[in-house]
Amino acid sequence: MEETYLLNVEGVKKKILHGGQGELPKLQDGSKITFHFQTLKDDFERTVIDDSRDAGIPMEIIVGKMFKLEIWETLLSSMRIGEVAEFWCDTIHTGMYALVSRGMRRIAEGRDPLEGQKHRCGMGNMFDYHSTGYDDLDELQRTPQPLIFIMELFRVEEPSAYKRDTWAMSKEEKLAAVPVLHSEGNRLVLRKEFAQAAAKYQEAVICLRNLQAKEKPWEDGWLKLESLVTPLVLNYCQCQLELGEYYEVLEHTTELLQKHNDNAKAYFKRAKAHAAVWNEREAREDFLRVAHLDPSMAAAVKKELKQLGERMRKKHVEDRKRYQGLFQSPQ
Repeated sequence: MEETYLLNVEGVKKKILHGGQGELPKLQDGSKITFHFQTLKDDFERTVIDDSRDAGIPMEIIVGKMFKLEIWETLLSSMRIGEVAEFWCDTIHTGMYALVSRGMRRIAEGRDPLEGQKHRCGMGNMFDYHSTGYDDLDELQRTPQPLIFIMELFRVEEPSAYKRDTWAMSKEEKLAAVPVLHSEGNRLVLRKEFAQAAAKYQEAVICLRNLQAKEKPWEDGWLKLESLVTPLVLNYCQCQLELGEYYEVLEHTTELLQKHNDNAKAYFKRAKAHAAVWNEREAREDFLRVAHLDPSMAAAVKKELKQLGERMRKKHVEDRKRYQGLFQSPQ
């Protein structure tokens, strides 16, 4: 079955290779589209540039989230579920394809798609691409040309029908997700499922950090978000203590204390992590800071210092025995 259509878009032709089912899906901002695609040159050989099946997983895009190749949303909006269609797109729609393909290839290779262009504005990045790292894409950049896209549409999910990745959420959705994730983490802690709880706390922190990046540091908006971040980081660190990830705790508590050097709970968790990895001096210093900052925790600090002393004495005895054995003459 092949029917050719002219979409109501300049420079686009569509040919249906296999008919789909049902009505045209109604796309809205936040809808997730899942599909396979193949990109071909418009030459005699129909040279294949990219094929999502080579990566083994379909492509996914979120409607309205500024996907760099805007024409793809237009093409997919003309398709029914299960449909396979071929689209010819003129150069006015394909100029960004080399950059899009570069990112997709890097992801498939397990590499950072933004490598080499971090901390730069979008226009600055465009002019920085002297080479994409792929010869065929470099050719497309030097000589923009029409491309053929063959697409197979699998499904279209409404925003409420799937768990949305943090990056795909709006500001309001992120703020609404944080207390839910916090509550889920607390519930998992009660069940002693610490790894799963840590993942919930971490996801909530990522939501807030994404929002913080748009605020000016130490101003009201930033501080309000920071007040939500701090307890989540402390809960995350408590989970990591339970899991024995002590250096992870040292990293995150130290980062927290660089901003909030009066947080007794952060010192307490860092002290426990120092004690666990035999940093006796650092552990004692942090425990004493806790008692100074929060006298109500003095009893807990006294108990921890006693346990630390006993553990260190036991370790010193074991070390002496071990070293004595090393230097004893064989019988």
